[in-house]
Amino acid sequence: MAQDMRVRRLDLGYFVRPASEAGGPHPRVEPVLAYLVQHENGLILFDTGIGNADPETEAHYRPRRRDLRDALSAAGVAPEDISLVANCHLHFDHCGGNPLLGGKPILVQDVELTTARNGDYTFDELIDFPAAAYEELTGETEVWPGVWIIPTPGHTQGHQSLVLRQSDGTVVLAGQAHDFASHFASDQLARRAALDGVAHPLPPYPHWLERLAEFDPRRVLFAHDCSVWEPA
Repeated sequence: MAQDMRVRRLDLGYFVRPASEAGGPHPRVEPVLAYLVQHENGLILFDTGIGNADPETEAHYRPRRRDLRDALSAAGVAPEDISLVANCHLHFDHCGGNPLLGGKPILVQDVELTTARNGDYTFDELIDFPAAAYEELTGETEVWPGVWIIPTPGHTQGHQSLVLRQSDGTVVLAGQAHDFASHFASDQLARRAALDGVAHPLPPYPHWLERLAEFDPRRVLFAHDCSVWEPA
């Protein structure tokens, strides 16, 4: 069921990805973006920014944080106004503001939470903090009318995206399912080529693109790219 929802992007800072991880000769500065969704049932916050890390991680990524409270205030809301939190995954640059939202339901895939708690993945104080209230999901679910959580594994096994069935077309908050809109576009083309019967070999693409296609997305937004994908 389509809804009238407002989506607002929140700038929560940036980090510097080293050249060794950026796939080229130079480091790359990447934004850290969260999304505030206004639904008739309340406010959903998708991702919460960069958490505090150990000195080694700080030196490696050189993050610059914008406090979640400041970003929410600029959008005219406060942490206590949030109804639901969803993290695309639980790396420290996506769940850093979760401890400010104790008592709020946090939607997460069960495999993601298990992985995070097994260590050597993120920082414990960002996961099990006072009044942490996880709602563990196994697969996809419609959490509110027109609001779907869809598993999009790849970057992590438990990665998930938020799909919003709006009256003017579906919006997908893809998190880090792809690092860049251009990568998403490339996989979309690979899928289309396969559907068109183009001879192999063809580039592989994630199987969950088939599920997203059923929602006929009009816009796809990302956690580390300010660009927006739209169909040609």
